[in-house]
Amino acid sequence: MGNAVSEVEFGWFIPTTGDGKYIGVEPERESSADYMIQVAQTAEEAGFTFALIPTGGSCLDAWIVGSIVASHTKTLKPLVAMRPGLIAPVLAARMAATLDVLSGGRALINVVTGGSPSDLSAAGDPLAGDHDERYVRTREFLHIVRSVWTRSNDGGEKFLAGGGYKYGDSEKVEFSGKYYRLEGGAALPLPVQKPYPPLYFGGSSEAGKRTAVETSDVYLMWAEPLAWIREQIREVEEIRAEVKASTGKERELRYGLRAQVVVRETEEEAWKDAWEIISKVDDSAIEWSSHRFKETDATNQQRQNSLRESSRANGYVIGPNLWAGISIVRGGGAMTFVGSAEQVADRLLEFTAIGISSFILSGYPNLEEARITGDLLLPVFKRKLAERGAAADLAFSGHGGKIEA
Repeated sequence: MGNAVSEVEFGWFIPTTGDGKYIGVEPERESSADYMIQVAQTAEEAGFTFALIPTGGSCLDAWIVGSIVASHTKTLKPLVAMRPGLIAPVLAARMAATLDVLSGGRALINVVTGGSPSDLSAAGDPLAGDHDERYVRTREFLHIVRSVWTRSNDGGEKFLAGGGYKYGDSEKVEFSGKYYRLEGGAALPLPVQKPYPPLYFGGSSEAGKRTAVETSDVYLMWAEPLAWIREQIREVEEIRAEVKASTGKERELRYGLRAQVVVRETEEEAWKDAWEIISKVDDSAIEWSSHRFKETDATNQQRQNSLRESSRANGYVIGPNLWAGISIVRGGGAMTFVGSAEQVADRLLEFTAIGISSFILSGYPNLEEARITGDLLLPVFKRKLAERGAAADLAFSGHGGKIEA
C-alpha cells in the first residue's frame, strides 16, 4: 500500500491539437509554435515544474514540440513520449539523451506502449491488436534504452577526426530478444541526468503494471475515485513484492495522477465553468466519441468508460469534487477536479496521503487555466501541506525548487 509521499511535483499540459474554452467542437486556437511556447512559459511562471506533451495520430510530434518548449523556457521540463514499436530503441535513446543535453538536464520520458488499435495500425505497429505482447516488446525496448544510456564511457570512445566516435568494447550493448536484436549497440551523447532521465509509464492492466514495476520510475494513472486509485497502488505494490522476492532487487517507484482541473474562488463558480466546457457538445460528437472509446483495448480507457457510464444519472459526479463530464467526448485523462482552491487542494492531499507524488493537470483553455491554477491552487496546496506537517519531511516541489513543509 502506498504511503504519504516525501515530495510532490506538479506538471501542466501542452495542447498540440488546438485549444479553447469548449470541447467537442472545432478548437478556437491553433497549436502554433507561438501559442504552445506561450502556454509553456505561462506554466513555468505559474510554478509548474514540467509539462506533458501528448502523443497520438492527431497530435503534433512530441519530440519536436518538446525541443521547442525546452528552448523557450528556463526550468520547465518537457515530458515527451517514447513509443516502442514505432521507433528503434537506440535511436530513441539518442534522441532523449540529446534533448537532455541540449536542455541542460530537463528531459523527462513518457513511455507509451499502447493506444487505440486503429491508431496503432495507422502508425504501422505490427502488434496493434496484441495488447499483452506490446508490453513484452516494451520491456525489451527499455532494457536496450537503459543499457545504452548507462554504459561507462570513461576513456572508452574516442572522437575521430572528421566526425564520429570509436567505442571500446565495454561500451557496446549486445541484446537478443523476441523483438529486438542488437550487436555492438551504442549511443551518444550520454544523458546529463544520472543514471538517465526519469521514465514515466502508464498502463492499468496486469501486464502494464508489471512492466511499470520492472522498468519505470513513475507509474502514471488517470484520475479515478480515491478508493480506485488506492486499489491500483495496492496491486502495483503486490507486484513489486513479487519481483523483489524473485530477483532480490527492488526498484524505487513513484506514483502519478493525470487529471483536468477547474479551480475558482468559489465552488459555485467552478461548477458553472466546468459545465460550460461541454455546453457546445452535440449528439453526433457524443456518438462518435462513444464508438471510439468502445474500440479500445486499453484497460485504463475501459475504466474511464465505466466511470462515465455509471455516473451519468448523477451528473457525472464520481467523487467529492471529482467529475467525469468531460469524458463524454474526451478520451484519456478526462476526469476533472472541480471546486474552490481549498476544496481541490484537500482532494489532492487525500491522494498524496496514499502515495501520489506527481500531478499532471490541464484545463480549457490551457493558457488561462495554467495561470489560474498556479495562482489559486498551488499556493493553497503548499500551505495546507505545511499545516499538515506533522510529517515534517513532506516537501512541495515547485517554483524552481523544493519548499519544505
